[in-house]
Amino acid sequence: MHSALDDMTCLKANTLLKSLLSNMAELVFFDVETTTAVGRGKRFWVVEFGSIVVCPKKLVEVESFCSLIRPPDISLVAPTRPSGITREAVAAAPMFEELADRVFQILNGRVWVGHNIKRFDCHRIKEAFADIGRPPPEPVGMIDSLEVLTPEFGRRAGDLKMATLASYFGLGQQKHRSLDDVRLNLEVLKHCAAVLLLESKLPQILPGKDHGSPSMVTRSKANNVRSGEEEANRKSPVSYLGSIRAAPYQKGRLGKVIERAKEALRGAEGSQPLNGLLRHSRLLLR
Repeated sequence: MHSALDDMTCLKANTLLKSLLSNMAELVFFDVETTTAVGRGKRFWVVEFGSIVVCPKKLVEVESFCSLIRPPDISLVAPTRPSGITREAVAAAPMFEELADRVFQILNGRVWVGHNIKRFDCHRIKEAFADIGRPPPEPVGMIDSLEVLTPEFGRRAGDLKMATLASYFGLGQQKHRSLDDVRLNLEVLKHCAAVLLLESKLPQILPGKDHGSPSMVTRSKANNVRSGEEEANRKSPVSYLGSIRAAPYQKGRLGKVIERAKEALRGAEGSQPLNGLLRHSRLLLR
């Protein structure tokens, strides 16, 4: 028998659910571009910061910010870079201290997402705030897409550099500009998660990755690296030695797989946050 008590219980449950959803931490994808650090004792200086705030339930961008940043010594910035960042443009940019409040507001209390951010970008943010005598922003969680994809997506694209993954999925070239790269990072994660989701549902039909344990070698630390190579490899993940397994999908089939993945994503839109999607895709969030 339906009663007023049942209505009250239902109302309380709905209120609690709405409260939990409204308090769900937003995701912030961020990336920094820096000077090169050639020679012992040298350090990186941030010359560009870019970020997008992403709704965790729909994986859509809701806010963006990007700015060049002038380091203390402008001579540390190469006159021109393959990415298009120039010394002249950086010289006219604000210093980090002028942008610190905005960067703090963007990053603090959100889930940080990025490619290889644990090893590189997070350290640069802490250094930048330490330089001006301020405590750095703190995340409520962190998703490093390199760390997430390493055990599950593996070597199927050749390696796990952002440029390689973007090329594998036909997403274009990595531009090595902060805002472009974080948007690319989001699309790469969506594609990887979609492929893994399909494979988990049809393991007998769709081939998976090679689960071998490759040997690893870190990127070169030679002091005479050319500027273009340094910019491309500055944040590159470790590379794999030995034979590289060919992509599991033929060129014609990959497009069909992605389209089926997009249909699966559209069906889940609005009901499945990033963590849930990756979990069902067999990714390990750490």
